[in-house]
Amino acid sequence: MTAPICTDEAATRAHLQTLISEFFEGGTGRAAGYGSHFQKLWQIAGRSVAGGKLMRPLLLMNCHDALSSDRESRHHGHRAANDPVSNLAVAVELLHYSFLLHDDVIDGDLLRRGRPNLIGSMVNDDATADHDVARVMHWAQTCGILMGDLLLSASHQIFARAAVGELQRIRLLDLLDETIEDSIAGEQIDVGLSDAIISPELHTILDMTARKTATYSFELPMRMAAVLTGAPRCVEDRMGTIGRHLGLGFQLQDDLLGAFGDPAAHGKDHLSDLREGKQTAIIAAARTTPAWPDIEGLLEMAALSQHEAARLSAMLAECGAQDRVADLAEQELRSATMLIDTSGEDLPQPVRTVLIDLIEKLWGRSS
Repeated sequence: MTAPICTDEAATRAHLQTLISEFFEGGTGRAAGYGSHFQKLWQIAGRSVAGGKLMRPLLLMNCHDALSSDRESRHHGHRAANDPVSNLAVAVELLHYSFLLHDDVIDGDLLRRGRPNLIGSMVNDDATADHDVARVMHWAQTCGILMGDLLLSASHQIFARAAVGELQRIRLLDLLDETIEDSIAGEQIDVGLSDAIISPELHTILDMTARKTATYSFELPMRMAAVLTGAPRCVEDRMGTIGRHLGLGFQLQDDLLGAFGDPAAHGKDHLSDLREGKQTAIIAAARTTPAWPDIEGLLEMAALSQHEAARLSAMLAECGAQDRVADLAEQELRSATMLIDTSGEDLPQPVRTVLIDLIEKLWGRSS
């Protein structure tokens, strides 16, 4: 396989982490003028973001470098201090974190990847014998909403101020707007499914998954790479379609890991989706099997114990739901591969290599 023409990932990751740290340090410094509570919110947010996988900004930068004809921009990961691609990659990560913060409020989660999220950290820092638990939780969740709003605004500011051509900036802002609208629509459907407002059909769940996750996690950074390199619209559209398939496959894999995976490997709160009654593709697949009445009985329990959740996981595997969703995830990855293989001259070989390497990493992932 031809080696991908892209930046050294370790150097690029370190570069992005530095920029993200500088962003939160700047926010923390400004927050001091508003008082210690606001400053602490920024400090906790900065700690919460530190150590992330940076999957989305790395995808943007690797695709950009593979598409770019400017070889100087990708020598050994060294980039100019105000490189617009790096800044936009940071904006994509801030957008991701803003969505996570709002999602944690909606779901009532205090943990993410096995450690306290921002809300959980705020609860731990402010819970004392003198404080009412409900009030502390309301305070912490409010802080999650507010920081999510701040980061959403910041991502817009970075897009609007990017040192790129005017037509590129307008297209990037359009993409950002379309992405946020798509993701919010997906989140509404997700909550509607969980609250039994929306009928939990498999096609609805797949559409929700594509909107809520695939759009901003894969399609946005891949389309941005095409726009930033001045690629034709047909290349952007193909990149976007490939990204939609990759993102849906990725999220279906995430659902499988949450229900059947090893939490020591992937770091997620094991079986949390089952306990929260999430209407995932796994549940939709189980609904079509003879085992559904027994599975439904467990799902309708007010609070699943660890033993009951583990039993539910086993039943979902035995009825064939696990295999059905694994097949769906593989179909999405195969569709993405086919689009890459049949792209002709639309996609240069370097970017094909980057995307095929990514797909190979996604096959059978455990984290």
